[in-house]
Amino acid sequence: MSTRPIEEPLTTEPRSDQRDLAASLHRALTTRDWSLLRDIMASEVYWVLPGNNTISGKASGVDEVVARAELIASYGPSFTLEHVLLSRDNMALAIHNTARRGDLELDEHLATVCTLDQGRIVAIETYLSDVEGMDAFFQPLN
Repeated sequence: MSTRPIEEPLTTEPRSDQRDLAASLHRALTTRDWSLLRDIMASEVYWVLPGNNTISGKASGVDEVVARAELIASYGPSFTLEHVLLSRDNMALAIHNTARRGDLELDEHLATVCTLDQGRIVAIETYLSDVEGMDAFFQPLN
């Protein structure tokens, strides 16, 4: 008989708190509820976005992350939630963003991957289907 130590199961059921947190993040973005956004994030949260535009790079700390969300929202994109994806401990939102600004059109699919700790978001990394399109769209507003 094996004396293998007892370990956690290889798979666990998705937790409802992850789904609730994902719904809260999406709701905060779509309703521009910056207070809710602050409530679900750790103070040391950071958010990384690819590209070379006004929203690219790393925002560190809850104030910078909320400011980034406000800036993104100021460009008027829709945030259509397609799927919530769960790992054992973390979550991701599959989102389709669309917007028009003059002759510019934004039409991108993205994964917003969130690292969680004690029921709060501590890190966000966004993966995009069209970085060049995002770069063209998210230039300074005149």
